[in-house]
Amino acid sequence: MSVEERIVAPGQKKILALDGGGIRGLISVEVLSAIENVLREKLGRGDDFRLSDYFDFVAGTSTGAIIAACISFGLKVDEIREFYIRSGKEMFEKAVILRRFRYKYKANKLAKKMQQTFGKDTTLGSSDLKTVLMMVMRNATTDSPWPVSNNPKAKYNLPDRRKKPYYDCNLDFPLWQLVRASTAAPVYFPPEVIKTGTQPFVFVDGGITTYNNPAFQAFLMATVEPYHMNWVTGEKNLLVVSVGTGYSEQANKNLSPSDMNLLYNATSLPSALMTAALNEQDFLCRVFGKCLTGDMLDREVGNMIGKNGPISPKLFTYMRYDADLSREGLDSFGLKEISPKHVQKLDSVDHITELQRVGRALAEKKVKKEHFIDFL
Repeated sequence: MSVEERIVAPGQKKILALDGGGIRGLISVEVLSAIENVLREKLGRGDDFRLSDYFDFVAGTSTGAIIAACISFGLKVDEIREFYIRSGKEMFEKAVILRRFRYKYKANKLAKKMQQTFGKDTTLGSSDLKTVLMMVMRNATTDSPWPVSNNPKAKYNLPDRRKKPYYDCNLDFPLWQLVRASTAAPVYFPPEVIKTGTQPFVFVDGGITTYNNPAFQAFLMATVEPYHMNWVTGEKNLLVVSVGTGYSEQANKNLSPSDMNLLYNATSLPSALMTAALNEQDFLCRVFGKCLTGDMLDREVGNMIGKNGPISPKLFTYMRYDADLSREGLDSFGLKEISPKHVQKLDSVDHITELQRVGRALAEKKVKKEHFIDFL
C-alpha cells in the first residue's frame, strides 16, 4: 500500500517511536532486532519480513530519525545495525582544531552516509517510504520544534504548497537532509540549512526540543484532527511502542556545589532539560495509554502499569523499552564488567560492542511475545 492508503486502511494501527541519543542508538537497534524476531515468529513470516510490514507509523528524533527513516525505507534491522557498526566512527570524525569551539565533529561524512543510504534525490514524499514517517528537528531560525512527516494530508504537504505564493511543500525536502538536520546536535555537529520557499532555515537536533522522545507527539499526530490522519483510539485499536537509548539516574552522584560553574551549566543544562522533557513524554504516554511494560518513572508514580489516571478507558496500548546505564542498572543486566562511562556518552564510538551488549541484555529481559499478542 501507499502511505496514503495505509493511513486510511481500516483495522488496528501501530506506531513505533525512537528516542535520540547519538551512537547509543545501537541500544535501540538491538531492541528492535528482538521485536523484529518476535513479530516474524508470531506472524509466521520468513526472512523477507521487515518492521515496516508491521508498523504503520515510525517516528524518530536525532539518531532515532536515522533508524526511523531506515525502517520506513524498508531496511531490515540487521542492515541498520551494520550501518551503525560500519559507519559509527566515520560519522563522528573530529573537526579541525579551529572549529571545535563551535562543534566537535564534521558533518560531511554523516551527510554522505545519509545520501548513500537513501539516495541524494529521494524526497520525503518518495513512494520508497513504506510507512508514515515523522522526524523531529528544531528550527533555530523560528525558535520552534518541527515535527515533519510524509503524511500527504498534512497542511504543509498539500500539492497547493508547491504553487504561488508558497513554494514550500515539505514533501519536496531531500530525505537525507531532514535526517541530517534532526541529528545536528549542538556542540557535536554543525547546523543544517534547508531552504523552504524563499526562506533558508537553520535546523539543529530535535533532541533539544520537548520531543527527544517523540512517542506522545506521534500519538497526537495520528489522532488530532488538524493533522488529518484521524486514527481511532482505544486499547485494542492503537499500539504505541517507544524505544529509548538509555538513561542514568546516578550520572551526577558525586556532584558538589563547587563543580557547578559557568562551563558546567553551559554543558549540562541542555541535557537536563532534554531528560526532563523525555520523561514527561513517557509519563504522558503512560497516563493516556495502557502501559504494559516500562521502568519506574520515579518513586512517587512508579511505572504506572495497571494504574488509572484521568483517562478511562485508555486511548492506546503502550510499551516503553529503555535501559538504566548507571552502575546499578548495568549490574541488573549482569554486565558488571562494562563501565557506565563507556556507554553513557552520545559519542562513545570506541565502545560500540558494549552498547550492543547493553541493548541485547535489555531486549532479553524486557521484550516479551505477550506484549504484542493483541496486535497480531
